[in-house]
Amino acid sequence: MEQLINDFSPGLFIMQTVIFLILLFILVKVAWKPILNSIRVREDSIKDALEAAEKAKEEMAKLQSDNQKLLEEARKERDVILKEAREVAAGLQEEAKTEANKQAEKMIADAKMAINTEKQAAMAEVKTQVATLSLQITEKLLRKSLESDKAQKDLINEFVKDIKLN
Repeated sequence: MEQLINDFSPGLFIMQTVIFLILLFILVKVAWKPILNSIRVREDSIKDALEAAEKAKEEMAKLQSDNQKLLEEARKERDVILKEAREVAAGLQEEAKTEANKQAEKMIADAKMAINTEKQAAMAEVKTQVATLSLQITEKLLRKSLESDKAQKDLINEFVKDIKLN
């Protein structure tokens, strides 16, 4: 430090000061305004970018809110559609049960009618067979009992008495 003080030259100091002031003047006149303008432009672009980011942030918040609303509406609509589908399915199921019951009742009624028809046909056939057998048995009995003339006359007299009484 002592050497610096010993080497100090006032002429050199003044010359360096004058050169510095000239350089400073030239810089202020020529470069200072463009540098300040570019700094100002940079500040403005940064400010615009921050404002755009803030707007984008607000827009994103708004979009998220809108998306939440749309999602809620979609969920409600889905629930309504599912409820309607369940109701329609229940209605179809009930209708199918009713139709099945009607079909079953119709089949039962048809079966009962068929059974009754078959029963009546069987009864008629049984009656026919019983009548045929009765006639055959009666014929055989009458032939056996009416082999003699006396038995035939007695039977005729009995029939005649029955006819007069009735």
